[in-house]
Amino acid sequence: MLVYVPPHPLVKHWLAVARNAATPTPIFRSALAELGRILIYEAVREFLPTVDGVIDTPMGPADVTCVDPMRPVKVIPILRAGLVLLEQSATLLPASETYHLGYVRDDETLKATSYLNKLPAQFQPDDLVLIADPMLATGGTMMQALQEIVSRGADPANIRVVAVVAAPPALKLMADAYPGLKVYTAIIDAEVNDKGYIIPGLGDAGDRAFGTM
Repeated sequence: MLVYVPPHPLVKHWLAVARNAATPTPIFRSALAELGRILIYEAVREFLPTVDGVIDTPMGPADVTCVDPMRPVKVIPILRAGLVLLEQSATLLPASETYHLGYVRDDETLKATSYLNKLPAQFQPDDLVLIADPMLATGGTMMQALQEIVSRGADPANIRVVAVVAAPPALKLMADAYPGLKVYTAIIDAEVNDKGYIIPGLGDAGDRAFGTM
């Protein structure tokens, strides 16, 4: 499994803003949206299918390459925090379809339970799938999401996962189960505590993004 951490100063900047406990909700949300935009840009760099054509500029014809509108990316945010990573994706991806998955994690067992599943009944093996979830900590939620998506026909080699902070337990689970997967994250932190939070991480991304702490 490929895990890519973009070595970009803007990634480091917005990650620092998001990590800061003093960052207020609106700025935290903006920081995650900016990180989502950059990480999605990286994730689709060699992922998007293109078509060649000719257009007329004001000065004459020009050969062009465009993203193929007939193969939209299937974008899947993991609710609720995953929505924030996608706030700018509509202006970034020329062709996309959005499907929602919602999970809630039990604070005692750390097990995730699905409360919303708006996936299509079937994916095609060549569908391009982009999953967004800010935190990959224990990996339980993402593994459930991947199992749902793959069971409906998606090819793990055509799935990209975008996260802000990832940790080894989640990455190991995902790599063992789906070696062809690709993950794009702003940073990898070394530790997950007994409550399932990444250390130092950035806290509860959903609560911080929606002001419900």
